[in-house]
Amino acid sequence: MERAALVDKVKQIAEPMLRSLGLELVEVEYAGSQRSGTLRVFIDKEKGVTLDDCEKVSRYLSQALDVEDPIPHHYTFEVSSPGLDRPLRKKDDFIRSVGKKVKIKTSTPIDNQKVFAGRLADFKEEKMVLHLEGGKEVIIPLDQITQARLEVEF
Repeated sequence: MERAALVDKVKQIAEPMLRSLGLELVEVEYAGSQRSGTLRVFIDKEKGVTLDDCEKVSRYLSQALDVEDPIPHHYTFEVSSPGLDRPLRKKDDFIRSVGKKVKIKTSTPIDNQKVFAGRLADFKEEKMVLHLEGGKEVIIPLDQITQARLEVEF
């Protein structure tokens, strides 16, 4: 099975299960060869993920994956939180992150720049408003974002 199809299949299995547990599927990654690999499932919830959450998801999802068998060979399975510098991919990720520091990479330059760091001031109508360090404001359309992450604040 192609890597993208495998990841999609795991998402289809995981999302309803995670919703029923009050959790959100952040990302699914599969790395490895035809003979063995590592499947990583990143989960989150509003007040943060606990070790118990990871263990529960690992147990339940592992059983579901054994039944569905989307990966026909040996693999290592990991469940984790996305961390403090979590990726932002969906509209809800951006809306939830308004007021926080982010780092954004775009597919095409905006004001002769492709990498931006600042505070996410607003997100609406498929566009984000980012306040940069020097006080400048930039508007970035969602469809131009190739990578976005929260920045760790201390």
